[in-house]
Amino acid sequence: MGTDCKELAESANYRSNIYGLLAAVFRQEPGVALIRELRDPPMWGTLSDLGVDLGELFFTTPENQLVEILAQEFTRLFIGPSNHISAHESIFAEMDNGVSALWGKSTVAVKSFIEATGLDYNPEFNGVPDHVSVELEFMQRMTEWEADKWRQQDRENAEYCLKVQRMFLDQHLSIWLPQFCDVVIKQADIRFYAGVAELTKNFLEFEQDSFKTGAAA
Repeated sequence: MGTDCKELAESANYRSNIYGLLAAVFRQEPGVALIRELRDPPMWGTLSDLGVDLGELFFTTPENQLVEILAQEFTRLFIGPSNHISAHESIFAEMDNGVSALWGKSTVAVKSFIEATGLDYNPEFNGVPDHVSVELEFMQRMTEWEADKWRQQDRENAEYCLKVQRMFLDQHLSIWLPQFCDVVIKQADIRFYAGVAELTKNFLEFEQDSFKTGAAA
């Protein structure tokens, strides 16, 4: 593998890991396995380099107790029963026109976009297609594909993957994700979720800047 393709593959793989981590955190309350992964020194070193602060509680609380604390906070923030944050693009992206609702135009657009790439939703998935974890997982898959194409020195298809990523960022994630993260930061009682929201927002800005400067390819 040429040096150029090797470095691009490593970069895409790194980005895929970040997208995967964010998707996992927003998909459901963290279990022991994810907590251990985040506490692992290499991962924590990476997060520290990105300026992430998950709070002292995350590192000093026993695992089983932390699982309960994070589950309660996840439920309060994203499930309810009242005053929770709906983690869906249609709720945020269509807020300005007064017709914000689940399964809005944004939902249909996201579903069509994802399926146009050849991906499809797991038959067991019963959520709304524009949930934040779904959109982040889509980017994880696209960056994963990109890394694989660079490893094969298939520049044409690697650049196609980059083109799809940029389109999805411009048409979807950048439209609503920063606002969603701001609300999470404001409403989080536990530093963990505020830290993850800050990471998400900062990483999205990094991605956008990379595409603007051409550093992503």
